[in-house]
Amino acid sequence: MKILEFPLSRITFSFVFGVLFSQFVEIKPILSWLLLTASFLVFLTVYFLSNKDKIPKNYFGIAVFILSFFIGISTVSIHNQKFNPANYNNQITDFDQKHIIEIVLRERLKSSAYSERFIALVKQVDTKESSGKILVNLYKDSLNHEYGIGQQLQFSTKVISHKKPNNPNQFDYGKYLTSKSILAQVYVAPNELKIGTIVQKDIWYYSDLLRNKIKNRLEKNHFGKEELAVAMALLLGQQQEISSEIIQDYQLSGAVHILSVSGLHVGLLMLFINFLLKPLRKNRFNSYLKLAVIISTLWFFAFIAGLSPSVVRSVTMFTFVAIGMHLNRKTNIFHTLLVSIFLILLFQPAFIVDIGFQLSYLALFFILWLQPLLASLWKPKTKVGNYVWEILTVSFAAQIGAFPLSIYYFHQFPGLFFVTNLAVLPLVSIIMYWGIFVLIIASFTDIPQFFTKALEYLIYFMNQIIKWVASVEQFIIQDISFNSYMLFSSFLLIFGVIIWFKKPTFSKLTIVLIGILCFQLSYFLSFWKHQKTNELLVFNNKRSTLISEKKNSQLTIYSDISTLKDLKNNKTIKPYLVANFSEIKNSNKLPNVLYFENKKILIVDSLGIVPDCNADILVLTHSPKINLERVFKTWKPKEVVVDASNYKTYSVAWKATCEKEKIPFHNTVEKGFYRVR
Repeated sequence: MKILEFPLSRITFSFVFGVLFSQFVEIKPILSWLLLTASFLVFLTVYFLSNKDKIPKNYFGIAVFILSFFIGISTVSIHNQKFNPANYNNQITDFDQKHIIEIVLRERLKSSAYSERFIALVKQVDTKESSGKILVNLYKDSLNHEYGIGQQLQFSTKVISHKKPNNPNQFDYGKYLTSKSILAQVYVAPNELKIGTIVQKDIWYYSDLLRNKIKNRLEKNHFGKEELAVAMALLLGQQQEISSEIIQDYQLSGAVHILSVSGLHVGLLMLFINFLLKPLRKNRFNSYLKLAVIISTLWFFAFIAGLSPSVVRSVTMFTFVAIGMHLNRKTNIFHTLLVSIFLILLFQPAFIVDIGFQLSYLALFFILWLQPLLASLWKPKTKVGNYVWEILTVSFAAQIGAFPLSIYYFHQFPGLFFVTNLAVLPLVSIIMYWGIFVLIIASFTDIPQFFTKALEYLIYFMNQIIKWVASVEQFIIQDISFNSYMLFSSFLLIFGVIIWFKKPTFSKLTIVLIGILCFQLSYFLSFWKHQKTNELLVFNNKRSTLISEKKNSQLTIYSDISTLKDLKNNKTIKPYLVANFSEIKNSNKLPNVLYFENKKILIVDSLGIVPDCNADILVLTHSPKINLERVFKTWKPKEVVVDASNYKTYSVAWKATCEKEKIPFHNTVEKGFYRVR
């Protein structure tokens, strides 16, 4: 590929590799600076020696790659808030005690049934100046107080560090927050809260003020609730009010990317501005004017969309794309794309693990690289045919690029994504262009009702299409087992096939065959690994007891859940099934005794019947009224396990008894699921 001949591309790849390396190996700032200094000294030495022809020139290239690799490592280390002494998480020594904390609200998140949720900046902990982001959960009260961005709050509460998931293979929300430099969270009751009189009026404050003004003016024109929620997501990147039903429909139809401002929206906006400026004569001054208008419009859009990380990332990416188009050289678009990756990760290295970042760049790269090849396969004779073919090829190219990554993260594939994109993309374009026109008017004055109703009907029509596609369940493939080995081997195969298709040769065909072999090996080895693993799990499930017995790829579930369908859709056990290439073979009621790997497991439920038998493990569920001290006088198990279906007071008392008798105690609420192998 010619893109690899561009020197900065190889530097960027080395830098990205350094950033990725630091995601798996945590390196302290002092060590990273020492490594960076050493690599820089090596770089200088090699530079002078190669200039004097004392060593081969290719040594200089190796030194550059090593230096960029360590720049990537040090960038992550510098941004890692765990090593920042001013961060609140490093200043608090006792997390079991309440602390007086002062914060400023920065970003509004989707609220829950009981609380308003924000990302906030910590200003002070107790009497000490502090810094860092924190997740704030403000419990709702009868007054329904509205909190605004920039508002200063003070409260006394415990700071809660993120916990690992309590069940196997579940999404690690704590890790996700940590990657965004949010190291802890707080829960604040209304009686603990003091609202400051001073509001921090920065760019985020004015952005939120403008969005609220636009929203109020749309509501004034009786904009439909569902349509308004989609409009706020589609045009302003605000997903706080979208119902879970709408999100699910968009997910199942393969159009969930529409609901978050991303490369698609910013790209459509850039193309629209480019179209409006097309009448300008082609000369140097107008070329620079056009570039300035496009970039300023994109960043104004980022401002009204709240300057969220995903919006800033997308606007930065397309700012460089616009520069590449302005330079008007064939390969510059790829080069500017790499420059944008380099600069974004230099300032925000945590984006490397952001799903939106990965999908946006992959989709855009494949559109630029693969779509021209697909478009050349057929030349429609009509404008309508050409337009439809253009949409299909763009959609297919983006889907091929994002396909392995979306299956890896979401474990599902919408079979009708072609239908969705063919029907929805033209609508999204119209909604975007008309919506931005409405937003501009709403920013300054009241909107004529005709304009808002037209936008509302367009969104309603799009929602109906999405709902229909999502209802055709036969074309939605769900619960696909797909791990990291299969992800990388599938990308190897896809790249191999495209490279061979562009210019078929025997050596390129070899890459395709290697890709097929690697994918097959990764699948069969993964399947074999999980096949030979036998284990029994006690899950952390609040409303019911879940115990699974895995033999090869078959699971037997012991539970008080009534139907097999409810079990398969249970959010606690579903990730485990997908990750372990497994399926539920049988479901039975909870027995009193289980035998697994020469271990006897006694299960005591709400009836509290404890048979006179020696068991290796005692499992307590649904708060049985038993006296453990009395039980232990008869026999002592090797371990006591308590799941989340028990009352907290009971669990505390049982734990104290076990500690007194020196019997290991495992509470799934505190330690997560329990495993027997």
